[in-house]
Order: sequence, then structure tokens, then C-alpha cells
Amino acid sequence: MDLNAILSISGKPGLYKLISRTKSGALVESLIDGKRMPAFSKERISSLKDISIFTDGEDMPLQSVLQSIYRLENGGKCIEGKPSDKELKDYMEKVLPSYDKERVHVSDMKKLFAWYNILLDNKLIDLEEEDKADTE
Repeated sequence: MDLNAILSISGKPGLYKLISRTKSGALVESLIDGKRMPAFSKERISSLKDISIFTDGEDMPLQSVLQSIYRLENGGKCIEGKPSDKELKDYMEKVLPSYDKERVHVSDMKKLFAWYNILLDNKLIDLEEEDKADTE
């Protein structure tokens, strides 16, 4: 799973795939509907590779958390719809028991689980890189 080219753009829903870089930003494609659009450098653009989840110890890279959800769900979709805050927290506890309950908000959990389902729909989640690390 290569999350370098998968982007989150502040203020815009969903995830985007980097198509090319431009002088004033980037050309991106929505993973939800496939529409292409410019993303300007003034917008907060984050690669999923650079995002991590706060834990009681060291922060956990997003990729590891996504792989944990993938294992928990046996490659299927995770919690979706409009679950209650308690359901989200209980599910997060199963996924990452050591998550920092003070700094990881329910809104972060909703975004994490929505991102997981988008990535799964686009067949962008696997355990391949984790397996490579185990064999080395």
C-alpha cells in the first residue's frame, strides 16, 4: 500500500490521488467520483503517508492503523453510516487499544473510518508492505 500519492485536502470531502504537480499546486483526482481538479498550494494538502494517530506511546503511522482495520475486518468494510460516539470509540479501541483518548477526537475517528472505506473501495489497502518488513 503506497499512501504517498493519496492526499487529503482540508475543506474538501474524501481523498484524492495525485495526478501531477503544477506550478501553483497539483492536479488531483477524487477517489470517490473520479473527477479531476486543481489543488492549490494555499490549501492544506496532506499525504496520507505523513499522517499518524496519537497513542499513549509513540504515534502510530496511518498506514499501520489502516492495516489493523483491514485485519480486524478480514479485508471487508469497517463501521459506516452514522454510528454513535460510543460505537466509534468502542470500535477504535478494538483497532488501536493504545490510542490517546484525550487527543483523538470522534471527528478524527469518523474521518479515519471513512478514509479506510474509500481506500478499500479503490483496492488501495493491502498488507503487502507489512509482510515485506516481517520477512526482512
